[in-house]
Amino acid sequence: MVLEVAILDVKPHQSEDFEQAFGVAQSIISSMPGYLSHELQRCIEKSSRYILLVRWQTLEDHTQGFRQSEQYQQWRSLLHHFYDPFPVVEHYESVYGGNET
Repeated sequence: MVLEVAILDVKPHQSEDFEQAFGVAQSIISSMPGYLSHELQRCIEKSSRYILLVRWQTLEDHTQGFRQSEQYQQWRSLLHHFYDPFPVVEHYESVYGGNET
């Protein structure tokens, strides 16, 4: 499993519109091959900042399967105009799970 992590800084006064657009866009990403789950969380200290966590079966499911798909163009048109600056996306792999001691 690969965890995609993106910190999303939304332009001022556009958080509500962003959240509505994400509500539509999440059906796009969740329909992709290799998709496992996702979370969008809003920062408490800075209400225009979000973190997006997406779990993929493999790195290629995200970087090739999703990013090179027609569906990604829909995702992009729904969401990318909200970001300033454009987010850096990183990928992580598990070292220890939540139940490890």
